[in-house]
Amino acid sequence: MNGRQRISVALLSVSFAGFGAWTTNEGFTDRAVIPTKGDVPTIGHGSTRYEDGAPVRMGDTITPHRAELLARNLMTKDEKQFAASLPGVKLYQAEFDVYLDFVGQYGIGSWGKSSMRRELMAGNYVQACAALLKYRFAAGYDCSTPSNKRCLGVWTRQLDRNTKCMAAQ
Repeated sequence: MNGRQRISVALLSVSFAGFGAWTTNEGFTDRAVIPTKGDVPTIGHGSTRYEDGAPVRMGDTITPHRAELLARNLMTKDEKQFAASLPGVKLYQAEFDVYLDFVGQYGIGSWGKSSMRRELMAGNYVQACAALLKYRFAAGYDCSTPSNKRCLGVWTRQLDRNTKCMAAQ
């Protein structure tokens, strides 16, 4: 026994390392861009909307400071919705950070329908980690296709999430 205990999701929040990984993975753009074919405009550290729910539009600009504030504010909203989606579930901090990173990229709607959520609700932690690898598509294209230049980052990010998740087990 390693002495670690999972903690109720309701008591967790994204760690400093988790937020840092998010902003690093998302990168920074001072102007709205469409990161992968078929995606919606994003700005700053991958934000697709503003705090009031208004969508990012092509032509929008942002400063690094505002981008960090926006990312933190949106992550706080995501945390609340994420925690509410997992009543009674306990996670390690690393698992929380991984799944919240997923929510930040794919949205709470995708999370709510995901096999990851279903597996966590059933207490199947390893299976939930494995389910991360099901999310490899962008605009209908399989990003795990070898030598793809269209959306390789989508797939490598899922592989990284899976590795971190499995290391927590």
